[in-house]
Amino acid sequence: METGDIDRVAVLGAGNMGHGITEVVAMGGYDVVMRDIEDEFVESGYENIEWSLGKLADGGKIDDPEGILSRIETTTDLETAVGDADLVIEVAPERMALKKEIYSELDELAPEHAVLASNTSSLSITEIASATDREEQVVGTHFFNPPVKMGLVEVIYGERTSDETAETAYGFAESLGKTPIYVRKDVQGFVVNSVLGPFMTEPAWMVSNDEATVREADAAMVHRRGYPMGPFELADLTGIDIGYSVREEAGITNPPFIEAKVEAGDLGRKTGKGYYDYEDGDGPDYEEGDGEGFDTLRVEARMVNEAAKLVGNDVATPDAVDTGMRLGAGFSEGPCRRADREGLDAILDKLEALHEETGEERFKPADSLRELVEDGHTGVEAGAGFYEYDEGGEPVEGR
Repeated sequence: METGDIDRVAVLGAGNMGHGITEVVAMGGYDVVMRDIEDEFVESGYENIEWSLGKLADGGKIDDPEGILSRIETTTDLETAVGDADLVIEVAPERMALKKEIYSELDELAPEHAVLASNTSSLSITEIASATDREEQVVGTHFFNPPVKMGLVEVIYGERTSDETAETAYGFAESLGKTPIYVRKDVQGFVVNSVLGPFMTEPAWMVSNDEATVREADAAMVHRRGYPMGPFELADLTGIDIGYSVREEAGITNPPFIEAKVEAGDLGRKTGKGYYDYEDGDGPDYEEGDGEGFDTLRVEARMVNEAAKLVGNDVATPDAVDTGMRLGAGFSEGPCRRADREGLDAILDKLEALHEETGEERFKPADSLRELVEDGHTGVEAGAGFYEYDEGGEPVEGR
């Protein structure tokens, strides 16, 4: 099956991601049916789409909101939703048992040719696909929130996903005006969350160990290093419990400082208090000079290390990693390109020193990073690192 063969799409879920993906698919010119388990969920999702399309029309970004709405159907019946779908995008809550139950039903109800895509941000595509007898037709399509605004889609292979299925999903994402990246192996966190993990957790380890404060970390990463938000500010926005739960599911130890916030119910903006106070305080109130003593290299070295693991294990190319972090996390520059400018030897030295000092596994340098440095591929000045460079210091291609 090819992208051009897709006429009808089913989206399973009418929550924030479900109705957002439904809207994007309809804007892309496809007929789409949005399904959820209760009428009230479906009605609420549809109303949100109407509101969003109205705002886009008022802003001059679309011309025909009614035409887009005419391509959207709703239902609570799974067979009605998927019975003639060419592509099914599942947007159920992040619970493996639930997703496997859904895919078992899809195996019976969806047409034999249909591509079955999961919008999961953290669960194994391989395990989800195991609930079907068509594992080669199951793929991850991880949209980012909110789907109407965010340009990235991670296209994730399960162990048995066929190239044809992945290429169909990739082309479909492009047809929606999105920028897809391939995640060629089913690794925990895929690309964006793998690299973003240390950005969120390493500062929390430093605070847990009395090596830094929240304001020092956020100020340093924003004002000294140019990130759009500090790690604690970002966690408050997305919900401290969300990242906590994802790490728990993956068997990754949460820093004590994060655990304490979750246990206290201080989960960020949604509860009025997290790392910052949004009820009685001013929210993120760090200032530019607050982060002068913070060790930014420690955080960035860990991010680069995760990127090196992805590249070295053929999960993603350097360009895919950098594109993912720019479009999915809002970074001004991807970690591979930034590391090449800073020097991979400096990154490796930092990791080795931290690993020797602490004995912590999270600082162990990736084999691929060590190999690049040993081969003299230390970045822009050497003419090669993650990328190869021309004489002007511009990247020629990903290695």
